[in-house]
Parts: sequence; C-alpha cells; structure tokens
Amino acid sequence: QVQLVQSGGGLVQAGESLRLSCEASGSTFGVTAMGWFRQAPGKQRELVAIQSNNGETTVGESAKGRFAISRDIAKNTVYLQMNGLKVGDRAVNYCCIKRSTSHGRQSSWGQGTQGTVDS
Repeated sequence: QVQLVQSGGGLVQAGESLRLSCEASGSTFGVTAMGWFRQAPGKQRELVAIQSNNGETTVGESAKGRFAISRDIAKNTVYLQMNGLKVGDRAVNYCCIKRSTSHGRQSSWGQGTQGTVDS
C-alpha cells in the first residue's frame, strides 16, 4: 500500500497564492508519475497537472499559465504552486501517484485538501 499525505491549502483572497505538498510513503516502488487533480462542488474530478519521472508534464487548461507542478523524486514528494487564484478555483485538490506494478498500472489518491478562494 502507498500512503499519500497532503499539506497546504486553506483560505485565500482572489489573486493570492497557495502551495500544496504531497508526500508518498509505503510501497512507492514503480512510481511513474505524480500529480494533482481537483474537484469542485457538483463537478467531475479534473486534471490540474501531472509530471512523469522523466519530467514530462501535462497541465490542465484551468491551470495553464498560473499553476506550476514540481517534484522531488528522491523524496517521493510533489508540489503544486498555485498563483493568481480565482473564485472558480475553489475545489478539493487531490494528490495522485501512478505506479507500474506486477498487477498492472495503479493509481492512489491523497486525502484531499480544500482550497477556498474569496473574492
């Protein structure tokens, strides 16, 4: 089993920034990528940004130009720097880790971190 512990998040004003962190522990072998998804009330979970071990990064449309993902592979940690936050960015942010195992590809999720943006 892999455990993901998220930190960061909170309440900010529009235009401000937040930084999220997520550290993986336990069965972290076979990690191929780590990233972030978010889910706003009444909406489906969507990709924010994800980065593979070779540095290839995919960024969701809502995050382009404002959010930046980074990883410390040695520490199995992924970060999300969110700048220029908008009210529309209110969501629960989930850390995700993808692994390649003998059972196939697996994804695990963090507990979620609420990000609230006031106008």
